[in-house]
Amino acid sequence: MRRLYALIAVLLTICFATNARPTTQGVKKVRDVVVYSDSMYYSAFPSVVKLDDGRLMVAFRRAPNHQMMGFDRYSHIDLNSQLVSVTSSDGGSTWSAEPRLMFAHPFGGSQDPCMLKLQNGDILCTSYLWVQLGKNLLEEYKGRVVGDGNYTFAGGYLIRSTDDGKTWDGPLDPGSPLPVEHRTTMLGKMPLYNRGALFQAQNGTIYWAVACDNPQGGFSVYLVESKDNGSTWQYRSTIADDPKISFNETSIIQTRRGDLVAFMRSFDLDDHACIARSTDAGKSFQWSDMGFQGHPLNAIELPDGRWLLTYGYRHEPYGIWARVMDADCRSWSDEIVLRDDGGSTDLGYSWPVLIDDHHVLVVYYFNYDGAHGTRGIEGTILEIK
Repeated sequence: MRRLYALIAVLLTICFATNARPTTQGVKKVRDVVVYSDSMYYSAFPSVVKLDDGRLMVAFRRAPNHQMMGFDRYSHIDLNSQLVSVTSSDGGSTWSAEPRLMFAHPFGGSQDPCMLKLQNGDILCTSYLWVQLGKNLLEEYKGRVVGDGNYTFAGGYLIRSTDDGKTWDGPLDPGSPLPVEHRTTMLGKMPLYNRGALFQAQNGTIYWAVACDNPQGGFSVYLVESKDNGSTWQYRSTIADDPKISFNETSIIQTRRGDLVAFMRSFDLDDHACIARSTDAGKSFQWSDMGFQGHPLNAIELPDGRWLLTYGYRHEPYGIWARVMDADCRSWSDEIVLRDDGGSTDLGYSWPVLIDDHHVLVVYYFNYDGAHGTRGIEGTILEIK
């Protein structure tokens, strides 16, 4: 009888092991957390950094919930959208209740604050601007007006904090150094812009993948760099340009080997993620299809040299996915599903940060109840083995 019980135990162990989720990626979900949610506001597009004192700070775009004022839907373009932040002192489990205002642009609505903690302690944050046009300018800006509110795009700007996010200087103009013809805006020549993570190399150079519209009617992505902590920017090279496919919303990293690797959102490629690589310090890039859907993408280096790649999955079941990449970002695991309970496609824009050597926080914006529900900032804590 004991032998029978032992045999049953072995069979049960084999059965459960066969049906368990693979753990070869070395990533285990710990829990989900709510970073900020308020039904009075539409909150989206976060980024996160770890401050000098160990706290985590999440920045995001917040705008009024206009459905509370009788409108029938949300919009990603809003003159009242501002950049705000919250902090956590316990590794992302709980967050300050009332956001701190980072920046409200005097000319319009701000989007997508993308923060980078610099080696000198500063925090550099990129954003971009929508402005509203009166009827006397509609004909002049024909073809560049979007939405019911006659909005037009005004390009990017920077803000900077030298005191761990307590105060911010800006708006700072990054200039327009690309070798392609820029549109002009009501505020002048189109400044550099993009949604995505910047990267500072060990030698202090900051790399920024920026987008620009191209003659084909789409978007291409270019590399600019700064050697003075983001005060001035110089064009380096073209990351991806294609006559049939558009690219934008790009994050860039550098591997330990020295390759610059950009993760790009694509259009007209069935929502496939794309990757571009430079092996010559950014002088040239080659791009390719990663072969899976999801956008935008963001990556963080893990303590053992691997990379965690996270992204929104805007197909059913809607949610947040991740993959683990090797140290050179040349191979990646199958998808790791962090969330699959989203209410619609209006979610994602993930951003990972190391909490400590064994844990990562991935923040993103999320919804539960479809097209008309609250959008809030949430996160998932992962254990890294």
